[in-house]
Amino acid sequence: MNILSKLMNTLLILPAVNVYLLYKTGLPFQLVLFSIIILFMIAAVPVRGRCGIKSTRLRQCQAGVELLWAFLLSVSITAAVRLYLLLAHMHMLDWKEWILDLLVVILAENIVFWSGMVRVYIVSVQLAVRWRVIAAVCGWIPVVHLVVLGKVIRIVSDEVKTENDRILLNEQRAMERICSTKYPILLLHGVFFRDFRYFNYWGRIPAELEKNGAQIFYGNHQSAVSVKESAEEIACRIHEIRKQTGCEKVNIIAHSKGGLDARYAIAKLGMAPFVASLTTVNTPHRGCEFADYLLEKIGPAQQNMVAKAYNSTLCRLGDTCPDFLGAVEDLKADACKKRNAELFEAEKKIAPDVYVQSIGSCLKKPSGGRFPLNLSNRFVRYFDGENDGLVGRNSFEWGHSFIWLEASGMRGLSHGDMIDLNRENFKGFDVREFYVQLVSDLKKRGF
Repeated sequence: MNILSKLMNTLLILPAVNVYLLYKTGLPFQLVLFSIIILFMIAAVPVRGRCGIKSTRLRQCQAGVELLWAFLLSVSITAAVRLYLLLAHMHMLDWKEWILDLLVVILAENIVFWSGMVRVYIVSVQLAVRWRVIAAVCGWIPVVHLVVLGKVIRIVSDEVKTENDRILLNEQRAMERICSTKYPILLLHGVFFRDFRYFNYWGRIPAELEKNGAQIFYGNHQSAVSVKESAEEIACRIHEIRKQTGCEKVNIIAHSKGGLDARYAIAKLGMAPFVASLTTVNTPHRGCEFADYLLEKIGPAQQNMVAKAYNSTLCRLGDTCPDFLGAVEDLKADACKKRNAELFEAEKKIAPDVYVQSIGSCLKKPSGGRFPLNLSNRFVRYFDGENDGLVGRNSFEWGHSFIWLEASGMRGLSHGDMIDLNRENFKGFDVREFYVQLVSDLKKRGF
């Protein structure tokens, strides 16, 4: 903590000290008011250059954290001093002065609290909507609001440390360009999503790869059509990238259904000579028995109603001819089994030329995932065993090698966690660094 921070924290406890001095030594009330004016000036001005923190946003987060800590400290001291005065010197108190001084102290504490809280609310990413709402609601409940405030402080403090350490790590290895693969990276999204400009399907992963030298492209294919139709779009996209960059091949990293689309394009549409490697992430290579169950339980009328609503909406968002039911049908276990048999000979033939690896993860308990994966995890477990909230473990493995991921602790890794969908940091797994090392390995393999 720098000198300015120490000075700020010292001044923050002055209201409590002055309350005591006011009644023990008769110091004038103006001293308290003068202290509050100084406090306001310090609390209202952004603090810069904090402890080697490399980002302006993170410095603001840290300033907010320090102000909130100072608030907790000064409130504790003020409460203790006032309790002592009430118990030991009640007969000596001037109640008019007491109440007036209390109002000034309350004003001071509010200045400190809101200066810190507004900072973290505005600039923190990890606080997310959930904890912002919880803090707003619980802020009116005695004792509970202090517990929640402690949680807010911890979340933002961890964010500052994690993000600053990542900045420092990238600075240290910048010259190595560990993700500068021979061939560019083509990222393929899964079903029901698109490559939107303002909401990246892959979260913070592409930016992290680019900081370490990777050249990133996106599939730009529709959100929901059959595997065959998606594969045709991907084949066209590969040719576009080759023409744009002059590269001979691409490295494909595909999530969920994107892995099925990529396999079809490579094996059936002649893309094998133009693909150096394929990495499938949480892809249902053997389908989802849970999807079979849902389609059996939902009648044709309901299916068509949902499909019509979805297709209509996605047409407005950029899809040319979305096919909700075609996409879902191709994820069924029976459909995947039939397609695997269809691709078997072609994939066996090109296996020496295209390096294929797969990745899967496990969501250990429903509460570890975000909606709707927190709801589906238990149901998928009944049909498919260990799963990521959508896809069972037995369906993930494909190709030359398989990586199974389980974060430490009780949380686990969901289908969405594997693409940083929620931009969430949590202990036990750093998704951005995982992809950096994944692409770094492709570079080492000569791809």
